[in-house]
Amino acid sequence: MHDFIIAIDFGTACSGYAFNLTPQRAEIDPQMRRWGREFGLDTPKTPTCILFNEDKEFIKFGYEAKTDYIRMRGQEARKSYFFENFKMALYGERVSRDVEIKAANWRSMKALKVFTEALRYLKDDALRTIAENTEGRKFIASDFTWVLTVPAIWDPSAKQFMREAATQAGLVTERTQHHLIIALEPEAASAWCKKLPADGFITQNHDGGSLDQCPGTQFIVMDCGGGTIDITVHEVLHGGALKELHKASGNDLGGQTVDRKFKEFLREIFSHGVWDEYEQNFPSEVQRIMHDFMYFKQVDDDIEMSCPYNLGTLAQKRQEIEKFFESVRGASWDDGSIKISKERLRSFFAESLKGITDSLREILNKDLNVEYILLVGGYAESQILRQHVTDQFGDQCKVLCPYRPQEAIVKGAVMLGKNPAVVASRKSAFTYGFADSEKFDLSKHKKEKTFVVQGEEFCGDIFRKLVEEGEDVAWDETRELIFNVLEAKENHTHVRIRFYRTQRRNPLYVDEEGVEEVGSLIVRMPTTRGRKHEVKLNITLGSTEITVTGTGLVYGSKESAMIDFMTRS
Repeated sequence: MHDFIIAIDFGTACSGYAFNLTPQRAEIDPQMRRWGREFGLDTPKTPTCILFNEDKEFIKFGYEAKTDYIRMRGQEARKSYFFENFKMALYGERVSRDVEIKAANWRSMKALKVFTEALRYLKDDALRTIAENTEGRKFIASDFTWVLTVPAIWDPSAKQFMREAATQAGLVTERTQHHLIIALEPEAASAWCKKLPADGFITQNHDGGSLDQCPGTQFIVMDCGGGTIDITVHEVLHGGALKELHKASGNDLGGQTVDRKFKEFLREIFSHGVWDEYEQNFPSEVQRIMHDFMYFKQVDDDIEMSCPYNLGTLAQKRQEIEKFFESVRGASWDDGSIKISKERLRSFFAESLKGITDSLREILNKDLNVEYILLVGGYAESQILRQHVTDQFGDQCKVLCPYRPQEAIVKGAVMLGKNPAVVASRKSAFTYGFADSEKFDLSKHKKEKTFVVQGEEFCGDIFRKLVEEGEDVAWDETRELIFNVLEAKENHTHVRIRFYRTQRRNPLYVDEEGVEEVGSLIVRMPTTRGRKHEVKLNITLGSTEITVTGTGLVYGSKESAMIDFMTRS
């Protein structure tokens, strides 16, 4: 690992980076790039927005992309490709390399290109910023260890997707993959928050020293992002390292859920197709409305926002504008402004807050001794969210939120880049295994799964367990085993080893209900027949990424390959 670190917090709503240029043994002091000064702003992150021209060529990222798109006239906006919130395309299902995502005008582009260009911009901007802060010293990407944050609840295929995008963007090469660390967002926040003194938190109900000075302390970190709510549970060990007590959990009910409810509210007001027509013809103006709402949703009070001229004009073509508000609860018209009551504003949060409550309650009902709930991420800026969690759980735990909660993840990611062992062990989220064969035993095997090799009966589709759901795995733990290839034939040039996962502890076969394939490994084999073919598997399960290397062993020759978690659509 390098002494120099650049950490990128690639968020659903906003992104940013921090860097560290101090020697290995020196105190870590992450430096952050500030954004938006050319627009009269000073923020730790910039909107995760990217703009391409009609030929799919990159134009701008962040505030500049959003501003340029907002200023575009209707025809130009309809030709361009403007993407926001696109990180959510990687949430949920197993990710395909060929997945496409839709721009604001519903035109499509390959997600890998969009992510790659966004990361390329952040990489180039980071190198330029560091050069400006080091008297013009020239740095290149290979001078740094790069840390890229992702949600803890993401599928392995999504983590691999981000690694491939980072490689295409030039953060690392195929030969320097070890210089890229995929960090889990709530873990990064834990690494930062555990060092904060009591006065580093907004709330004043933490009167002790920093958490890393209190071995045995158990705490929840809830990363409240734009797209996901991401939750981990840690215990502080002697020396300040962390042990995961509960597998990562969460949902997709982050701050964007509140934004979606707000849009539904505007559609309810501007009915009879007015809002839909406005959204289609003035997509850049909709961006301006949503940008303004980002600040309104941080307060817990009545709000008032100006109605754009074009929206008002479209509405008045249908009827007097005041009439649109007559049947809408909590909304009123006031001489060019839309007024929203505090109660109606709170209603936009209801679905998200219920999801948060359910996720936290599930953890707190376990046999744990959680003392603190730490709220981090941009959505944690919301007074409504912080007060809700305090009201629901304040009698069980102390609810803390650091000053500048948006910065906790990227600063902690720098610390993980310096010392990945900060998180000493993790809980396996699933039971993982691979499809194997063994000699047929009538007393325990299904007859229909038999096949014959050189006169011997074998049973196929055996689930060979690598790790069990809920099992503690050290962060650097590697497991090794030998896989015997039974079906060697004259034209047998490779072997494909298929990997599976399940929530069950002890499945027998890979085709049982609840068992799903998650990836495969292809190892080239010699074309000779009749020899014993073996593959040595080296499996890392305790890191943030599952890595499996297969090495074909025959007469001392080796052929290695890495597991592929992604699909092709």
